[in-house]
Amino acid sequence: MKTYSITPAEIEKKWLLIDADGVVLGRMAAQIAKILRGKHKPSFTPHMDCGDNVIVINAKKVKLTGKKLTDKIYYRHTGYPGGIKSRTAQQILEGKQPENVVMKAVERMLPKGPLGRTQLTNLRVYGGAEHQHEAQQPEVLDIAAMNPKNKRSE
Repeated sequence: MKTYSITPAEIEKKWLLIDADGVVLGRMAAQIAKILRGKHKPSFTPHMDCGDNVIVINAKKVKLTGKKLTDKIYYRHTGYPGGIKSRTAQQILEGKQPENVVMKAVERMLPKGPLGRTQLTNLRVYGGAEHQHEAQQPEVLDIAAMNPKNKRSE
């Protein structure tokens, strides 16, 4: 028996649309990371970018469970001595770029290195309900309906 390894010419990429309105962040990010890697396909090859393209809309309406909204802290460094900056998840979601919360959650679930960075380019996140990928005819993927725990109403 031999392990089948897909070639770049055999890779077929679909476009998927996910509505993040009321969906729990971590559960959604885990599904997105699996789709970006291609692990949902029978032809999954670990060293190839064989995943699908994902569009996420309504990223600013994503939910965090427990006290993560106020207690979860995102750090960044300016590059200067003593230049560490921090913001809570609530500050980011209410700020100019709420899609960064979803991007960071998915980025941290992908492999580190050149392959993970390539797979992350297949993710497009928008804070509102509008996106510019109508020509790709994305299929709607309802993460909230997969499991009752995936959606929060409050």
